Amino acid sequence: MANEIFRRPVGTGLTLEELVMLEKAEKYPLEYDEDSPKLTQEQLSEFRPVNFSSMEERTQAMKQGTILEAALV
Repeated sequence: MANEIFRRPVGTGLTLEELVMLEKAEKYPLEYDEDSPKLTQEQLSEFRPVNFSSMEERTQAMKQGTILEAALV
């Protein structure tokens, strides 16, 4: 299955063809390899959100070093 990029104006719905494509993709088996290995529960638990609800929250995270520490790993 080839990767495809769709661009559309905000607020427009999906076409029937796109809905069918998504249904097929949902049933497509996941394939892991050396570039995208299957992660353990421990690895998954280390993920942290990168979106912040406010600039204050982002600034606080930067001051605590949690953003920079993650970037250096």
